[in-house]
Amino acid sequence: MKCLFCGCEDSKVIDSRSADEGRTIRRRRECTNCGKRYTTYETIEDTPVLVVKTSGLRQAFDARKIRNGIIKACEKRPVPLTAIDEMVAAVTKKVYNSLEQEISSKELGEMVMEELKKYDEVAYVRYASVYRSFKDVESFMNELQILMENKKL
Repeated sequence: MKCLFCGCEDSKVIDSRSADEGRTIRRRRECTNCGKRYTTYETIEDTPVLVVKTSGLRQAFDARKIRNGIIKACEKRPVPLTAIDEMVAAVTKKVYNSLEQEISSKELGEMVMEELKKYDEVAYVRYASVYRSFKDVESFMNELQILMENKKL
């Protein structure tokens, strides 16, 4: 790390502490040449994950979109915001732990539905109705039937 003041490449770390909820390390450094102090930050470099839509378009994965979809599905349901945040974190973790650079929107939707099913079945069915684009009552009833059968197991 070059000193901002004299350009010397030698410095010593005086203080190091966690920042940004543990996702960043803040280091206070002192130049061994001129003695001036400066701060550096160390973060994990994350590679972007692209979501491949059914149309073939690709766009960057955005956890906020997942969160908004879950909030919409949980509207007027007794699902606390902490549970929604946990669901978003679980889906985001699965996406990044897959170590794939691309994920299909179908896989992503299945991950969200898996999480919703754990917290609220009505929210799950709401999300599934939009995600799976139910065309008629029969397809909707088939999904409910599967949900009921899995509940009995």
